[in-house]
Amino acid sequence: MDGQELRQRRGAPGLRVTKLPYKVRVYLNNQVLIPASLVRILGIANLKYAVITFSYSNILITVKGVKLLRTKHTDSRQFTIPRDVREAYGIKPGDEIEIIDIKPFRL
Repeated sequence: MDGQELRQRRGAPGLRVTKLPYKVRVYLNNQVLIPASLVRILGIANLKYAVITFSYSNILITVKGVKLLRTKHTDSRQFTIPRDVREAYGIKPGDEIEIIDIKPFRL
């Protein structure tokens, strides 16, 4: 067995998201999940900061310089919606947003 086979069989199967846009709920800690399958397809596994465009209540919001948080054993990422953005648009935990685009953030 090679490493790729072991990696696929390990843990829970997770979300099968293969393209953008996709809808996701905001967690209680104001974070949003980017599933491992989407991270691999977009090629952003080694990305530390991103420009993320999402839609909330039919309003297009772009946030620059968002830090992509990672765990040790998976390719999935999470990011926190900045407080000023949450307050300006009334985004609360449990609300649904639609991720439109994820691009690398360049200084």
